[in-house]
Amino acid sequence: MRISVMLAVSSTPAAVDWYQRALGATLLWSLGSVAGLEIDGAAFFLHEPTPFGFGSPAELGATSARVEVFSDDPDTFVARAVAAGADGSADPIREHQRPWGVHRQGGFTDPFGHVWTVGDPSPLQRLAR
Repeated sequence: MRISVMLAVSSTPAAVDWYQRALGATLLWSLGSVAGLEIDGAAFFLHEPTPFGFGSPAELGATSARVEVFSDDPDTFVARAVAAGADGSADPIREHQRPWGVHRQGGFTDPFGHVWTVGDPSPLQRLAR
């Protein structure tokens, strides 16, 4: 099984360009208003808003989901996004104490209003009970 996200963006071609430049995404396919991309084998999708309850953060006035990225190098991932125009001021990378130990995490808001949280892969392990 795989789980992915589809992000509502005002312009799919502009978003494809930004995600490729800023996050190193690879285009899988594009139908114009909808596209499939991947980052290191993790697929995600972009779609322009529809009149059926699928709106962009700009239309909603808030984001309705947070994209979680687990990376061996969260600092570089976030820095690359910020250098390309993302806003990283709300959640700078720092170390958090968690039940499993230290978790290095921070994030950014992309130019399309989506919140990305980027951290090391430590939360992906099963916590012993």
